[in-house]
Amino acid sequence: MKLDKPSAFRQHDDRRERAILVGLVLPDQPPSWQEPLEELGRLADTAGADTVERVLQRRDRPDPRTFLGKGKAEEVASLVKQHDADLVIVDHDLSPSQARNLEKAIGGTRVIDRTELILDIFVRRARTAMAKAQVELAQMEYALPRLKRLWTHLNREVGGGRVGIGVRGPGEKQIETDRRLVRTRIRDLRRSLETMEAHKMRQARGRSRWFTACFVGYTNAGKSTLLRALTGADVFVQDRLFATLDTTTRAWEVVPGKRIFLSDTVGFIRDLPHHLVSSFRATLEEARAADLLLHVVDAGDPDALEHVEIVEQTLSAIDVGGVPRIAVLNQVDRVRDPLSLRVLEDRLPGAVRTSAMTGEGLGALAEAVYDYVLRRHAGWRLTLDPGAGKLLARVRGMGEILDVRYGAEHVEVDVLLSRPQAERLRLEGVRVEPLPEDAPAFLDEEAASSDGEA
Repeated sequence: MKLDKPSAFRQHDDRRERAILVGLVLPDQPPSWQEPLEELGRLADTAGADTVERVLQRRDRPDPRTFLGKGKAEEVASLVKQHDADLVIVDHDLSPSQARNLEKAIGGTRVIDRTELILDIFVRRARTAMAKAQVELAQMEYALPRLKRLWTHLNREVGGGRVGIGVRGPGEKQIETDRRLVRTRIRDLRRSLETMEAHKMRQARGRSRWFTACFVGYTNAGKSTLLRALTGADVFVQDRLFATLDTTTRAWEVVPGKRIFLSDTVGFIRDLPHHLVSSFRATLEEARAADLLLHVVDAGDPDALEHVEIVEQTLSAIDVGGVPRIAVLNQVDRVRDPLSLRVLEDRLPGAVRTSAMTGEGLGALAEAVYDYVLRRHAGWRLTLDPGAGKLLARVRGMGEILDVRYGAEHVEVDVLLSRPQAERLRLEGVRVEPLPEDAPAFLDEEAASSDGEA
């Protein structure tokens, strides 16, 4: 059992599906969201659907049986007939019974939830073997409790022999697939991803001698465009959600003659399916191994503050909440309200304004990162007594050991330490000298020439 190959965006010669978007306004929803279904509409467009109607209902809680109330479900059924809609997309996760009952209540038109929609987009976007395996694992884990309902959709088409949104993926022609086969596939995918993750970790460890910065941020904040502008990387850039699923790492010359590694990662989003967060832990290894995170924020987005909170929550969920970061207020050329920009800067002290399109602030960002490298990851040469085994063990725990040379009268240790750590050792009587030109923190020619990733 495996996924279909990702398809290109459908144009109108292959009729795009017509979708009705449905959502609930719940008491705990942030009051500042500009438009509750705006993001769902962008997700639907990315997946290949045209939104023909949007329906919102205010409730204290979802209906446990049909998610929507009875009257609202009847309204949706009427709109489906009026617009000849192909599917209904719900901006929340549905239980298998809720999806099944809502589908019956609106006359049998296909219903998919937010997770199914995002998974469908990830199917399209996956390019590498790792990304494809990660997406398939997430789909399998999502599908397992929903097999009975999902198989009823497998033969549905929306014209031209095309399979509809939310039904690509595991087993489109394998109606006989049962839970045992799905569990077997999940087990095989996990084993395969463990091998890939081990390789990914070896790659990250191989770069641990050098300083690494990593872009993180909400989807479509402009991370890939920034990577291309800063490094010249030939990366896929498109004004669509989740244009990047695979990690790309390139050498970045922050000042003349001084290069570091810079990585781009998959973007985050509100209510990112937990299956995807779990499956993509290997891809996010670059963020966990980074010395510095560059949190890219779309400064022109009216929901930017909420996006900042979502990214911070996701970083904590993947165990990188403690990695130092610099905020990057990107796409400032699109900002129409200067007050909103000042509000963001108050929320994110030390943020750097940038625009990958105009080049504004790219030099300032490079300087900020370079200053951080010098402050936090300088190379030092320590001279220890031959019998100072406990001190050497403590140094190993403090930073990255680059080289150890044993002599008759002393031991020389080259190590990456912060300046406060080096000063503390100097006060303890250790001879501490800076390594020439901070070489260990910055890339040498050999490392810089092999900066790409397969």
